[in-house]
Amino acid sequence: MTTESPRWFKSSFSENGGQCVEVATNLVASRGVVPVRDSKDAAGPVLSVPTGSFTSFVAGIKSGEFGTV
Repeated sequence: MTTESPRWFKSSFSENGGQCVEVATNLVASRGVVPVRDSKDAAGPVLSVPTGSFTSFVAGIKSGEFGTV
């Protein structure tokens, strides 16, 4: 078991409007997950998304699969 802590960051495309999520990609190799959390609540819940699912989600965003707001 690894004791590595998540290194959180948010996208450089984030505007400081408070509607951001943070991810910790440093745990992909050791745990096979991408932790995701609300940037406004650093002590709040964390979703551990399997690497393949996160990759598919990002690809869907880039391709416009989810539309725009």
